[in-house]
Amino acid sequence: GTDVSVAAGRISYVLGLMGPSFVIDTACSSSLISVHQACQSLRQRECDLALAGGVGLLIDPDEMIGLSQGGMLAPDGSCKTFDANANGYVRGEGCGMIVLKRLSDATADGDNILAIIRGSMVNHDG
Repeated sequence: GTDVSVAAGRISYVLGLMGPSFVIDTACSSSLISVHQACQSLRQRECDLALAGGVGLLIDPDEMIGLSQGGMLAPDGSCKTFDANANGYVRGEGCGMIVLKRLSDATADGDNILAIIRGSMVNHDG
């Protein structure tokens, strides 16, 4: 299928991964929610290693047109973060992925630990 909801399952299949596998679409917070869900799966021992990440692609011209018509995009194509002359923002594409393990497992396996996630939470403010 071409629906984005099948992407995680197909990638898991190709890589021979087992365990929970799903797509999360919560707009700007999707990658953070994926990290939270990965942490939850590790805590609940649904898996011993988790991959969490996100992808942002600019593939829908209608979205860009709508943002431009709404005055949200910088007309000069320049982001001026924290500048009084800021007149909108500039969109960009990107992707990122992290590997998560329980601290006890990573330590026992001699992994190079780059960060520790002490907690996470999901909220909805209506």
